[in-house]
Amino acid sequence: MTDNRYKRTKFACYAAYFTMSSIFCLPPMLFVTLRETFGISYTLLGTLVLVNFCTQLTVDLIFTFFSKKFNVKAIVKVMPLITALGLVIYALVPTLFPDIAYAGLVVGTVVFSVSAGFSEVLLSPMIAAIPSDNPQKDMSMLHSLYAFGVLFVVIVSTVFFALFTTASWMYLTLFFALLPVIASVLFFTSPMPDMDTSQSEASVAKSSKRTLGLVLCVACIFFGSCAENAMSNWVSGFMENALGIDKSIGDILGLAMFAVLLGLGRIAYAKWGKNISKILLFGMIGASACYLVVGLVDNVILAVIACFMTGLFTSMLWPGTLILMEEKLPSLGVGAYALMAASGDLGASVAPQLMGVVADSVAGSALGAEIGVAVGLTAEQVGLKAGMLVTSLFPILGIVVVLIIMNYFKPKKQESLLKTE
Repeated sequence: MTDNRYKRTKFACYAAYFTMSSIFCLPPMLFVTLRETFGISYTLLGTLVLVNFCTQLTVDLIFTFFSKKFNVKAIVKVMPLITALGLVIYALVPTLFPDIAYAGLVVGTVVFSVSAGFSEVLLSPMIAAIPSDNPQKDMSMLHSLYAFGVLFVVIVSTVFFALFTTASWMYLTLFFALLPVIASVLFFTSPMPDMDTSQSEASVAKSSKRTLGLVLCVACIFFGSCAENAMSNWVSGFMENALGIDKSIGDILGLAMFAVLLGLGRIAYAKWGKNISKILLFGMIGASACYLVVGLVDNVILAVIACFMTGLFTSMLWPGTLILMEEKLPSLGVGAYALMAASGDLGASVAPQLMGVVADSVAGSALGAEIGVAVGLTAEQVGLKAGMLVTSLFPILGIVVVLIIMNYFKPKKQESLLKTE
């Protein structure tokens, strides 16, 4: 039953998730500017992404094993301020760290990544804890706002740079630092629902069957995150270098269209969705097909469509797995959400990195050059397509996991699982 007391709390969660998109989307958009301004190599700039996800993964794992030690309500209230602090440090790098700019960028990245880690761990269970007539709709809506946040960052940044040039990037970063403060104010002025931080270990320990169910959910969110983040991180570069599309279009249209379809898929489920297991299976199959089309087809238009459609097919793979866990394995507590977030962050780190490694390895090999000559492509194009083909293994394996999940959580087996609580 919906409780009107928590309307502002729900809106605060939505605002926090929306503003979190800036810490993932804005830094990569500034890479070229930072390189030209401070002489930082692309390798070191790419390492900032790894620092981001590794910091989040560390927070997720700490919370998984020590969730009872944290004051959850206090953390939720201040974590948007931590996001703002990290972005402020980023913006003040030319002032505070003029001679060691990269160190300043690392500090800022670690700070806002800590907040991102807590956000992934706590916002989903908070939404789940708020009484609602349709909790699945609320969860899907929460995750859709991240996608639309990415679109917002891309559009605002594009307009800002067109008006003030990239030399003023510090002021844009300060603008995005103000937005999380609004979410923090909302949290401080809203009632906070009770979230279980002690039940996860006890509940899982009651039954090896429930433990296996959680393991399957962890595997599912890992493969889903791989499928989503490999494309979201590489879509712009792939469109430019592998498909020969203008850089500005690849940077803006590629990521923006992916984000739009990612958000629309989550909005659609929030409004009409049901039977989350079938949605997950559909998403994994669709994502597999998209990666195979991108890697194998020569037609540029079909490849571009496949890049965009990956956003739609992967839209429910992360939030949908959380919905599945809450539906099939209720009362696992915040620790389970932390474990799921850790698995998702691991996928977000592994898949894009593997894509890059494969692309570089194939592009630099004699075989890659030979294949390129045979099919009329450069070695770099062959490498990027090979990376997409290898990445297709993640959603393909995800199909297998979802099929196991659908068999594992059949109605009769589900009754057995619930009796063990």
